[in-house]
Amino acid sequence: MSAPSLPSRGDLRNPGSQSALRGLNQQRIVDALLGSGPLTQAELSRSTGLSTATVSNIVKTMAAAGAIETEPTTSSGRRALLVRLSGNGAVAVGIDFGRRHVRIVLATLGYHVLAEEFLELQIGHSATESIDLASAALGRLLTTNGVVPSSVLGVGVGIPGPIDRKSGAVVQGAILPEWVGIRLERLEERLHFPVVFDNDANLGALAEVTWGPHSPVDNLVFLKIGSGIGAGLILGGRLFYGSLGVTGEIGHETVIDQGELCHCGNRGCLETVASVSVMIERLSRGSVPVRTMDIVSRALAGDPATLGVLDEAGLAVGGVLASVANLINPEVIVIGGPLAGLGDIMLAPITRGLLAHTIPSIGGTTSLVMSSLGERAEALGAAALVLQRSGARK
Repeated sequence: MSAPSLPSRGDLRNPGSQSALRGLNQQRIVDALLGSGPLTQAELSRSTGLSTATVSNIVKTMAAAGAIETEPTTSSGRRALLVRLSGNGAVAVGIDFGRRHVRIVLATLGYHVLAEEFLELQIGHSATESIDLASAALGRLLTTNGVVPSSVLGVGVGIPGPIDRKSGAVVQGAILPEWVGIRLERLEERLHFPVVFDNDANLGALAEVTWGPHSPVDNLVFLKIGSGIGAGLILGGRLFYGSLGVTGEIGHETVIDQGELCHCGNRGCLETVASVSVMIERLSRGSVPVRTMDIVSRALAGDPATLGVLDEAGLAVGGVLASVANLINPEVIVIGGPLAGLGDIMLAPITRGLLAHTIPSIGGTTSLVMSSLGERAEALGAAALVLQRSGARK
């Protein structure tokens, strides 16, 4: 027998309907359980202001749908029913949008990855197309894993570009120009859930101190080398956003005076010499176009041309990271992105560049590592952002 369906978040947009009222009441119960942990039905009634009969009916429906769990207990000497959120019932969604992909993860309150999906996208895809594809894929994931829409705490979204936290919009400088001007409201309209969004490098940093081996770490730099290059900063144990939220744009540090024109409008930026897009362009000249996976496989096979491109890029990256390390003295610098699987092949030239330009006391004490989370980091960070804002603790 299939579990009864619960109202979706979309129903909440029509406050005059009965399904909307049920959805709002269910959300009040979810919020109460998130804030206080397990509660008896009587305690839920007092906490939410709902009648005991209403709470009892909602608890039955949500328990049947798998969103909550119940067990007998004793309260003030009387038999009672203890209610808690189901580990698989309440979930956070993380979505990472890239130049060529979208990745979606579902994570439980216990920071367990329930499911994930990866989709390839065409270069130059429109923001609306990719958001709609993600929305459809999310719907499939929820259905396949038996997660009802009302159990979704929210959706975290990672975007490869700077976000003005004052206006809530993607600003110029994004590696995906199609996303410039996109606002939170548009994401919520298309995804049909409450949304929080952030720069992908920021979310990569959050993932490293949440899901990776770098917890607790108070000062960490996450550098994503992909179609663009950006950094997420954990300072004093928190994501650092600066004044506008446009931080970590070290891909636009000038490394070659009067060098190649960058999409940001300047010349000789780090992205013009060390991004994966530039590596692909250099290695594709006079031959069949290569893909990111080809760079990894050729490097692991010892191809001299590929190793030469990686060495040059790594030295440039290390030199820029040295300036960051000299300025903020992080405990750990994590290199992420699609080349993370290269390990020491990529890490060695970055380390040489870093040590050549840092003062000895900083260079010798800064741990430089490749991300253990690989290409999942940004999506995991997006899910972690939702879980943290919902009050879930790891």
